[in-house]
Amino acid sequence: MENNNKTADPSGEIKVSIRHLYKIFGENPQAMMDDVKAGMGKSELLETKGHVLGLNDINVDIRSGKITVIMGLSGSGKSTLIRHLNRLIEPTAGEVLFDGEDILGWNEAKLRDLRRKHMSMVFQKFALLPHRTVLENAAMALDTRGIARKQYEAEANKWLDRVGLGGYGEQYPHQLSGGMQQRVGIARALASNSEIMLMDEAFSALDPLIRTDMQNLLLELQNELHKTVVFITHDLDEALKLADHLVILKDGRVVQQGEPQYILLHPNDPYIEDFVADINRARVLRVRSVMTKGEPSGNFSGDIDHDDNLESVIGAAEGSLDKRYRVMRDGKPVGTLEMPEIMRALVPRIQEE
Repeated sequence: MENNNKTADPSGEIKVSIRHLYKIFGENPQAMMDDVKAGMGKSELLETKGHVLGLNDINVDIRSGKITVIMGLSGSGKSTLIRHLNRLIEPTAGEVLFDGEDILGWNEAKLRDLRRKHMSMVFQKFALLPHRTVLENAAMALDTRGIARKQYEAEANKWLDRVGLGGYGEQYPHQLSGGMQQRVGIARALASNSEIMLMDEAFSALDPLIRTDMQNLLLELQNELHKTVVFITHDLDEALKLADHLVILKDGRVVQQGEPQYILLHPNDPYIEDFVADINRARVLRVRSVMTKGEPSGNFSGDIDHDDNLESVIGAAEGSLDKRYRVMRDGKPVGTLEMPEIMRALVPRIQEE
């Protein structure tokens, strides 16, 4: 079996590198390290030693300009992990490298600089200050840097406009809906001009339709700005929609990570199989993941885009199983897709014992 901790996506410069990261909660975490490294799991450590294993040998590369999604059920360690990236939580062991430099050796001044200028955070509960206006909340990072209001107003208003809140600057948070409040949180993160956006369950408190709108907004902004985003979620549909690189945690360890389409087609653990079992594969899987790569030849029923989902191809085929399509990317042919390949992809792969 492949190394579950190995980062599989080779594209993009590494911005943050997490290496052999452990977090143990309790009175004497260092004394527990030998047991954990010897294979003691989360439940056994709690039962026999009275300590909680938060993170267990995490190795993840976060690449510049990409969305890295860290997902898992409650208690999997995902929120603990994201708080190590800006050292809101101190690890028991390991490294967190920012542009190649281990932040665990930084003093308080450098950490403040990291949090103010390089990493912004969008929270599940919005974390807006109720006594400040929408504009003042959006400009909070700039204000804490000592920038005068007359200088930061234009920047804050620019990002409020960009997230669909133009004209709301003088309102207060309680006058906005939940979705609008989260837009303020995103505008605040963007106005800080930080390289990295940390988003901890940022959309999970929202109603489903608003949540979908926020996901679409994030993808739209990302297509334009190419931020380095670390997004925490417990929702697989959200993870598959947003992620360039997906990391799945269970009991504080990485079960599998890689390109989301690959994980969906090649789950390497029964836990992952259970996660993906009820996914609408036709809606999620893309042509690029199941096509035969190479120069197309022969006769075709038509052209399709490499990023079309399989549902749209099935619709175009009108139920026929003998259709054969030429796959295009940026106006150039890159592969071939036949209907039997789609049918095989729609059947979940069962992990062999």
